[in-house]
Amino acid sequence: MGGILSSFLGGAASESETGSESDRVSKFSSSARWQLYFNEIKESSKLMMAPVFQGLAEKFTDVEFVKIDVDEVPDVAREFGVQAMPTFVLVKRGREVDRVVGAKKDELERKISHHRP
Repeated sequence: MGGILSSFLGGAASESETGSESDRVSKFSSSARWQLYFNEIKESSKLMMAPVFQGLAEKFTDVEFVKIDVDEVPDVAREFGVQAMPTFVLVKRGREVDRVVGAKKDELERKISHHRP
């Protein structure tokens, strides 16, 4: 599996990751499904991101967590200018409000706390 672009906001996801990850983390492996989902949720005020840290998904239940495999949907990685793994992109109302590049759990948690509704 490739890197992770972590992002965004909104309601129910189109596809859910199975296995060890929570149902609160959504995974997209097709650009079409991602675009449909993103179009549905971009007006939401909920902060949404797809983290590698399962604990954050459980702690911040008012935040939407989404995981995108950049090897499977490289156009989404290009759209958000992802050049390193992992990259966590925080999006509100369809716009990037912050990002964390690298596995910086404390910084990521601070930024989630700052931007959540």
